[in-house]
Amino acid sequence: MNHPTISNESLAFSIMLVLVAIFISHKEKLSLEKDIIWSTCRAIVQLLIAGYILKYIFHLDNKILTVALVLFICFNAAWNAKKRSKYLDKLFPTALIAITSGTFITLCVLIVTEAIAFTPMQVIPITGMIAGNAMIAVGLCFNNLGQRFNSQQQQIQEMLSLGATPKVASAAIIRESIRASLIPTVDSAKTVGIVSLPGMMSGLIFAGVDPLEAVKYQIMVTFMLLATASLSTILAGYLTYVKFYNQRHQLRLEALNK
Repeated sequence: MNHPTISNESLAFSIMLVLVAIFISHKEKLSLEKDIIWSTCRAIVQLLIAGYILKYIFHLDNKILTVALVLFICFNAAWNAKKRSKYLDKLFPTALIAITSGTFITLCVLIVTEAIAFTPMQVIPITGMIAGNAMIAVGLCFNNLGQRFNSQQQQIQEMLSLGATPKVASAAIIRESIRASLIPTVDSAKTVGIVSLPGMMSGLIFAGVDPLEAVKYQIMVTFMLLATASLSTILAGYLTYVKFYNQRHQLRLEALNK
């Protein structure tokens, strides 16, 4: 089966789809025209740069460089995840630990079980998928924790005054925050193959791979996304809740009343 290709001319014509979005924004006075143009140009530049870098790395097939790029992906994912916190600053180290740990544990399991090989062509795309998903989950966890601590500070203070430790007083908040953060990943797993054909599966089928073989890879992707999101959010939740308390085990009201 021939591998599908797209010509530069066809790609250029596809920009008409962006013009549709710009037209709708202009007609409905959404004031998103500049954002659409900027995001489109940025996406093109970023993808071209990524394409050339990946082509170079795939050609080298260097394990050290592969690990370095995995760490770079985790670094960027953590940097974006920490921006979701409206109540706490300096959460980058927490996000980095959570996302990197979840990503590396999942990658190690996949490599040890020989589900994937330790080659840049397989490790880097998989890392992008799981780190990106972990980034969203951890970002949601940060946001959920802040909102719940803010809305339930009275109940927490009452529990603390009755002798509860910060961990006990925060247990329900941590649990609900982690649960809410995992809902998008869980819902995605529920509807895969019924509502949507995810990128991994669609890409393989589009490239000419047998659909049943593509399904196997997508099942693996579903497993690894669930695992990474769970590991990362649990770490993020338990590493973050302590930051809402001071050394005297009192709520940091200045953080909650921003």
